[in-house]
Amino acid sequence: MSRKVVEGKAPEAQPVSGVSRRSFLSLVSGALALSACGFQLRGQQDYVFKRLAISGGAAVMVARLERMVQGGSDTVIVKPSEKPEAILSLAEGNGQRTLSLNSQGVVQEYELVYTLNYSLTGADGTLLIPPSVIALNRAMTYSDQYALAKQQEATLLYRDMQFDAVDQLTRRLAVVRSLHPAPGEQTPGIAPRAPLPTPPL
Repeated sequence: MSRKVVEGKAPEAQPVSGVSRRSFLSLVSGALALSACGFQLRGQQDYVFKRLAISGGAAVMVARLERMVQGGSDTVIVKPSEKPEAILSLAEGNGQRTLSLNSQGVVQEYELVYTLNYSLTGADGTLLIPPSVIALNRAMTYSDQYALAKQQEATLLYRDMQFDAVDQLTRRLAVVRSLHPAPGEQTPGIAPRAPLPTPPL
C-alpha cells in the first residue's frame, strides 16, 4: 500500500512569545503605576543634602555607610574641606555585661552592647538632627574552654551590630526634608530605647 507524500509548507509554529510579551507589558505598566504614586525600591533614598561629610566612626563602619549612601542615592560623600551641604558626626561605643551564670557561678552568657551616637548639622551650623542614639544588643554563650573562638564570635557580633546601625542610620537621614527647617519642621532627636529582649540563641 503506497503512501502519498504531499509536498508543501511545514505547519507554522505557534508563537510562544505572546505570553512573555504580555507579562513584560504588565510588569512595565505596574512599575509605571508604582513610580507615579511615589514608590521607591528598597534601599533607594532621596536625601535633601547632595554633598555629605562624615566625621568620626570606625573605618569599617564609615566605609559601609559611604557605600550605602552613594550606592542608594545621588548624594556623594566628601571631605569636610570640600564644601559639604551637611556634616554627620558619629561616635561609637561597645561593651558587655553578664547575662547568666551556671550553677558554679561561672559566666554562661554575655550580652554584647553597641551604641552609635550621631547628629547632623548643615553647612551653616543649622542642627538638622539633634544628638541621637541607636542602641543594639546581642546575646552570646560563653565557655573558657573556647575562649579564642568566643572572642572571634564577639567580633562578628559587634560587626553585625555596626552594620545594623548603619542600615537604621541611612533611613534616619532620609527623614530630614530641608536644610533650613522651620521650627515645626525640625527633626526630633532619638534617645536610646529600652533594652531589647535577649535574642534567641
